[in-house]
Amino acid sequence: MFEHHRTPLLSRREFLTRQLRYTAFSLVILAASIGLGMAGYHYLGKLPWIDSFLNASMILTGMGPVDHMDGNAGKIFSAFYALFSGISFLTFVAVLFTPVYHRFLHKFHLTLDETERK
Repeated sequence: MFEHHRTPLLSRREFLTRQLRYTAFSLVILAASIGLGMAGYHYLGKLPWIDSFLNASMILTGMGPVDHMDGNAGKIFSAFYALFSGISFLTFVAVLFTPVYHRFLHKFHLTLDETERK
């Protein structure tokens, strides 16, 4: 998937193409996570769609819930969605920044190899 550390660094154009693909995939993760939260808050918590979006977004980013859930189903959903959101948001960020991090390490490694050869 990624180039070996001994291969040349990708061109800027190829890197941007890779970054766009990873950004698109991370946005799919984000949209699916918010969609799941919205559906749960709307159907189990009996909240309007806009309030469901607000609650899902706030939970997903770690800010906490806005509306109080009355029924047991809504409370159980909120608890599991909060647990899911912690992992989902970290996954979103990791996928988004993986190409940048890999390029940094690859470039750093190439610099070290050049220094050792001298």
